[in-house]
Amino acid sequence: MTTENLLVELFVEELPPKALQKLGDAFAAGLTASLQGQGLTAPDSVTTAYASPRRLAAHITHVAAKAEDRAVQHKLMPVSVGLNAEGQATPALLKKLAALGADANVVPHLIRRVDGKAEALFLDAVRDGVALDEGLQKALDEALGKLPIPKVMTYQLESECALPGWSSVQFVRPAHGLVALHGSAVVPVSVLGLHAGRTTHGHRFEARVDPVVIEDADSYARTLREQGAVIAGFEERRADIASQLELAAARVGGGCSPISDGALLDEVTALVERPKVLVCEFEKEYLQVPQECLILTMKANQKYFPLLDAQGKLTNRFLVVSNISPDDPSAVIGGNERVVRPRLADAKFFFDQDRKKKLEERIPGLAKVVYHNKLGTQAERSERVREIAHAVVEQLRLAQYPYGVEAKDEFDVLDSKAQQAARLAKTDLLTDMVGEFPELQGIMGNYYARHEGLRDGVAIAIEDHYKPRFAGDALPRNHTGSVLALADKLETLVGMFGIGNVPTGEKDPFALRRHALGVVRILIEKQMPVDLGALVASAAASFGALLPDAPASNRQLLHFIDERLAGYLREQGFAAREVEAVLSVHPMWREIPARLEAVRAFVALPEAGALAAANKRIGNILKKAGNTEQLADAHVSTALLREQAEKDLHAAMQQVLPEADAQFEAGSYTASLQTLAALRGPVDAFFDDVMVNAEEDDLRLNRQALLHVLHQAMNRVAELAQLAV
Repeated sequence: MTTENLLVELFVEELPPKALQKLGDAFAAGLTASLQGQGLTAPDSVTTAYASPRRLAAHITHVAAKAEDRAVQHKLMPVSVGLNAEGQATPALLKKLAALGADANVVPHLIRRVDGKAEALFLDAVRDGVALDEGLQKALDEALGKLPIPKVMTYQLESECALPGWSSVQFVRPAHGLVALHGSAVVPVSVLGLHAGRTTHGHRFEARVDPVVIEDADSYARTLREQGAVIAGFEERRADIASQLELAAARVGGGCSPISDGALLDEVTALVERPKVLVCEFEKEYLQVPQECLILTMKANQKYFPLLDAQGKLTNRFLVVSNISPDDPSAVIGGNERVVRPRLADAKFFFDQDRKKKLEERIPGLAKVVYHNKLGTQAERSERVREIAHAVVEQLRLAQYPYGVEAKDEFDVLDSKAQQAARLAKTDLLTDMVGEFPELQGIMGNYYARHEGLRDGVAIAIEDHYKPRFAGDALPRNHTGSVLALADKLETLVGMFGIGNVPTGEKDPFALRRHALGVVRILIEKQMPVDLGALVASAAASFGALLPDAPASNRQLLHFIDERLAGYLREQGFAAREVEAVLSVHPMWREIPARLEAVRAFVALPEAGALAAANKRIGNILKKAGNTEQLADAHVSTALLREQAEKDLHAAMQQVLPEADAQFEAGSYTASLQTLAALRGPVDAFFDDVMVNAEEDDLRLNRQALLHVLHQAMNRVAELAQLAV
């Protein structure tokens, strides 16, 4: 079949910037999928999506004017229904054939075939290929119907409808133009009250002509750029902005660079049709305000790109992505500088006002802030976090981590810092700055605490107790911050699970998955030797009678955290069976990474497969024996070792197990597993030559005891049976 390239553009009013790229990709993908399903595209067709603030478009190569005819087979009805006793067509069959465009002449040619339990009639036919105008109309309707529109608008049509001014349609924004070109020919389709043509509109102010005429599908992007002053492609426009930002920063000099923010770059790309980056500045006096405040107000409110110096400090220069390119940009630059100045002045005012009141003085105000209607106020929450933080420190004291037995007083200092930080951690929620910019909670608490002269450990912990805030975020920087972050996340998790606010499907309004992953990362990466089950129980106790069934919700929470732990470890590159093998023996969390590395090294050994399979076999034998408690107290009698293979295995165990145990106790998990690999030969010979379930009771129990000792030794680092293929 002969093909041409296809171009479809829907011209609309300004689209929601945060949804633009997704809308553009979905529009192009929807068109392509529908045309492909109708047989109008070729196997090597390529789709290019275009999305600018006022248009969604797609360019698809190798699209046919008409799809090829296809052979199809229609199932009609059972033979007993379609043919009478004389083999003639029944009225029901004739009606069915008529619906398919056939008549009684095809009856002799019908195919009879068993379908299920009955014999049925089938008709071979040729389905005419769909024409492009019909197929594209269907594709447009389907693509628009499936767009991920954040919020639909209803608007009235002024023409080409039954009741001009009264007939309404729904779309993400009012649509004003439709282009559909197959090669250079217009495809007669319509949608949203629009009929396809070849004209569109360019930049509101800088287009060379209006309307812009698109001669053919392949000239779309070039014509829009040259005649309409519009860069139609989202990615092309994004790359252009990124390049201009870097060049502008280089012109400023001093090692300056624009702040890196992919989401901001995406949003700005969706706001401009032909970008022009300009350098602006503000008064240096505003640099006295914490740079996080200034950066946030410039990014969030104005969509500006702050400039940082070579040391990462904010400068008084910033970059604006303009949608116009005047010969003299001074008016645009001056306008943006006037707009940002009140924002920065507000930030300075908030900062100055907040510092007039100490964090300690804000504590009573937390009693007036509801945390959750079932869990009380922020004041009550802070008290619970303080109690949980104390429980964490006591566990660390018991394990002599991180200070060791030589620094007993350090644990008292850590507890004191954690208690103080817990009391103050939520007070910055009552400040003007955090009220205006909630994203700065914790950060402003750190600044205000430093202003008051509080200890660095406390100030940093106030900021870091929210960490990690998102996937890949940094962990708390000091021990106080780690203790407080762990306590804060456990308070949230235990409380929410305790009142039944459990994540379901994709819904997680309280970000409990993120909190659980934060607990996992802190315990693993900080190697904190705590008993999580005991901590969860302590946390639940701090809620008093607020949790209706704490034991059950605690079990549910621990399972939830275990799932996050397994997922986290798999993301670190460990195989699922390696993770399961280690977690099955319930090790201390700080030992997990080392055990996983040991298992990975063990799996690479030639003996690994056979030993894992033998371990699984031993487990099954002992499970069927059903006398675990009896075996735990049993001792292997050398006098009852009759077969040479069991004597050899016992002798090998006497030699190998003490060494493997010593390595395990020293934390040399890799060496311990590698030492156990020497047992492969004796284990294989044992199962080849020895009947474990002997008829004599004492002989059978002795052999089971031998295997029990071996099973216990082999599964200290990980449950090796999980590694069996």
